Amino acid sequence: MRHNIYLAALLALTMQPCVALAATADATTGATYAVATPKMQPYVPTEENLKSREEFQDAKFGIFLHWGLYSMLATGEWTMTNRNLNYKEYAKLASGFYPSKFSAREWVSAIKASGAKYICITSRHHEGFSMFHSKYTDYNIVDATPFRRDILKELAEECEAQGIRLHFYYSHIDWWREDAVWGRTGRGTGRPNPKGDWKSYYTFMNNQITELLTNYGKVGAIWFDGWWDQDENPGFDWQLPQQYALIHRLQPGCLIGNNHHVTPFDGEDIQIFERDLPGENTAGLSGQAISRLPLETCETMNGMWGYKINDQEYKSAKTLIHYLVNAAGKNANLLMNIGPQPNGELPAIAVDRLREMGEWLKTYGETIYGTRGGIVAPHAWGVTTQKDNRLFVHILNLTDKALYLPIGDRKVRKAFDYVTKKPVKVQRCDGGVIMSLDSVPDDIDKVIEINF
Repeated sequence: MRHNIYLAALLALTMQPCVALAATADATTGATYAVATPKMQPYVPTEENLKSREEFQDAKFGIFLHWGLYSMLATGEWTMTNRNLNYKEYAKLASGFYPSKFSAREWVSAIKASGAKYICITSRHHEGFSMFHSKYTDYNIVDATPFRRDILKELAEECEAQGIRLHFYYSHIDWWREDAVWGRTGRGTGRPNPKGDWKSYYTFMNNQITELLTNYGKVGAIWFDGWWDQDENPGFDWQLPQQYALIHRLQPGCLIGNNHHVTPFDGEDIQIFERDLPGENTAGLSGQAISRLPLETCETMNGMWGYKINDQEYKSAKTLIHYLVNAAGKNANLLMNIGPQPNGELPAIAVDRLREMGEWLKTYGETIYGTRGGIVAPHAWGVTTQKDNRLFVHILNLTDKALYLPIGDRKVRKAFDYVTKKPVKVQRCDGGVIMSLDSVPDDIDKVIEINF
């Protein structure tokens, strides 16, 4: 593996002078090795970073794309470890990967039509294959496949042309590289050395992150995943502070999120929740406390992240819209996932859902974009979003014609149906007001606007 002397120097600049070496034991392999534990200054976001956070919160809706060699097997992105596929045999998939129908313009156009404001794509997933042209491994889409095109470069250029922000998912674990230290996954892929070579692998990751942040224009966020792979070895040091400092040095406005399922670490700019809204934990991955950072919840459009040929259980447009509205009501963004097909196309049913969501947002986008969670907390009937003195009451599941809103002693100047502009009767009561509707709402989302 090739290493970058310049990057090593750059990393050194992000560290404070005092550096200690700590012996770290891997409980899963018995390996013991020394890792640098430099004293880092507490992270202080720049003005550019704070502006990016605000823009991120305003965006509210993004599309996640899980795409890699695993799409060829059509059984999901975890197939390599789930079926203990030999890493050398798995790598042979690259020689047949030719997504002839990939079009960055069609992808971005379909996603923009959905009303989504940003895209997050897997630059390198746990399988270890790089979906971009990297100098630091030949195991990438340009050098290892007959396709020989850098899809991230094409996507970055098209996102810039169409005004969509681009984020990069990047895996902290690797089931293919021999220098990647083993965790609790990827143990059956045939790699020879459980100890790996942490210094080599860490340098490789930071070299690739440097490529992503210097060769692909302005990057909205780096979305990490895989920290949890060493959860059986709590002493493992991922050396995140230095990695985070590198990112903020290269692009101060680039946000950092880490799907580690715990309270955010110093240096992170957004908090991620997987398959649950903030405060919920039905999937068992999101029980962490809610921070004051911008929030994002990721969810699948069907059941799997990567393309799975027999997973056609796509959520209805109503369900997806409710996810978006409920996320906004909990002051979070929704990152909705699609698994592209091996031929490079987005599944037709996913494109249909994007179009349906876009049609809804043409009417109701103002009640979502640029809002924050409203003063009325989420209830079984729905949520509220808010912009200044405008409160948007999103009624998703109400079985009565009246609705109590605990707004305290705030004075309501007017209340009306957001679409028809027809006035809604509001009666003052103890602790708030009662809205009276003409009928029990049967809309996907009945929105009432209240002005204070």
